[in-house]
Order: sequence, then C-alpha cells, then structure tokens
Amino acid sequence: MKNSIGNTKLILLHPYIQKQGSSSRLWLLAIVSLLTLAFLIVTLVYTRESTSPITTATAAVISSASSGPGFSSSAPLSTAVVKALLHYASKSNDTFRMSYSEMKPISDVLRKCSSPCNLLVFGLTHETLLWRALNHNGRTVFIDENRYYAAYVEQIYPEIDAYDVQYTTKMREKGKLIDLVRKKTKNECRPVQNLLFSDCRLGINDLPNHVYDMDWDVILVDGPREDLPDAPGRMSAIFTASVLARSKKGGNQKTHIFVHDFVGDVERVYSDEFLCRENLVESSDKLGHFVLERMDPSSVHFCEKRRLSSAA
Repeated sequence: MKNSIGNTKLILLHPYIQKQGSSSRLWLLAIVSLLTLAFLIVTLVYTRESTSPITTATAAVISSASSGPGFSSSAPLSTAVVKALLHYASKSNDTFRMSYSEMKPISDVLRKCSSPCNLLVFGLTHETLLWRALNHNGRTVFIDENRYYAAYVEQIYPEIDAYDVQYTTKMREKGKLIDLVRKKTKNECRPVQNLLFSDCRLGINDLPNHVYDMDWDVILVDGPREDLPDAPGRMSAIFTASVLARSKKGGNQKTHIFVHDFVGDVERVYSDEFLCRENLVESSDKLGHFVLERMDPSSVHFCEKRRLSSAA
C-alpha cells in the first residue's frame, strides 16, 4: 500500500514536471519570436526608407521615357532615332552591308508609309533588324532560301517574322526563264493572279497563305544568292514582287518596290521586264526604286510599252 501510494505520487508529479518544462520552453520561444519580429520590422522600415527614393526616381524616368517622343508604341520614330539607326548600320564592318545612301531612300518611304505599314523583304541580311525597327508600327515579313538560317534568326530575335522558300530557279537559267515567261503572260504567268495557285515557273507559291492575302506597301528585293551558276538568283523574287503589287485587293493602290544590287544583269533585265521602266522613280548602281499600281485583273501585259506595241 505504501509503495502504491508512492507510485501514485510519482505518477501525479510526472505530468506536473513535464508541463512546467514545456511552459518554460514556450515562454522562451515567445520571447525569441518577439525579438525576431521586432528586428524584421526595424529592418523593413530602414530598407524601405533607403530604397524608396531610388524606386520613385526610376519609375519617373521610365514614365518620362515611355511618354517621350519616339518611345510611344503608336508614334513614329523620331528623326534623331532614324538617323542614329541608319548611321550605325552603315558604319558596320560587315562586307555585305548597305551604304547610307542605299538605306536612306528605303527609310524615307517607310517613314511616309501610312500606319500600319506592310513591308516584305526578300533576303535575311545585315539590315534585317534595321528594317524591322524602322517599320516598328507595321508588319514586316522576311523571306529567305536558307531554312536553317531563318530558324536561327527567329530563335535569336523572336520579334523577326521569317519564312523559308524553296526556289526552283538557277542563275544559269536566267536567259531561258525570261523567254519562257514571256510566252505565258496571258496564262499562268499573267501580271494579276493569286500566286498561291500559280503554275508559273517564276512565281513563288509555297509561302504561308497570309503572305498572299496581305496588301504590301513596300517590297525590298535583297535576296536570294546569285554568286554561283546553281544559286537561285533574284528572278523569282522580282517577278513575285511585281505580281503581288499588281494584284492588291485593298489598301494603298501603289506599292514601292526596291531592288538592291541594281547593277547586276538579273536585277536590270528582270526589273525592266516585270517592274517596267515607266515605273522607275530613282536608280543608282546599287538601288532601283519602282512604284507600281494595282492593275485590272484582265490585264495580260506587265508594262505599258508592251501593251501599246501589242495594240498596234
């Protein structure tokens, strides 16, 4: 009985001891928590006071910049920005870059183009980012014969809209192709048509549908390659640009077409054949500038002189 009472006392005292120990730990934890919370509050207040002037100033600068001239997403680029872009692009060490005098006419037309401006460029070149920047409020699409390079450019610059095309022409065929097309201008190679369904040898018909549906305001032919007999040459690009301009269904009835490296045989001969001398606005050894108008769907002649000679 005595042992029993002793055991009972031990049992009664055991919870008491445990409870007392837990209470001490809880008080200690509470004190540590309060001290930590106080430290965090002091640190937060100090940090906020020391950084808030910087944050406010930064926000003011961003707000001012975004509302300033040349920075609005809907406003045209300022003259100063355009000059800077042209200057640095023309000063590049790239062997195949355009000169300032070559880029300036294209830039001037893009600046005067009604917004949104639709720009189509044959060739991914040193100036690719420049054309995209100068037409920042419009739609810019690039066409290139190298599918791997087109994918590479889009990967590095996601804002670039580029498509590859499989050209079926060869530089060594340039003489034969123009004769072939001349015989078929009243049929599959007529000046007004939907190239998506074209069987003309010079017509590019494997681009995405929206490229054919778009009313292009400016077209630049600066590709593909012409350095070897088996290179595709710019015969198809010039012909396709001509048809796209004459087949417009809406928008501005005029289309500005620029042909780079205008000193070349292909550029001169094919431009004369499909863009026509009467549409030549300005030319140099390096750049030809044509302005074409929308044409009646029943037309079968690219140039006025041929229409007149045929009528005679």
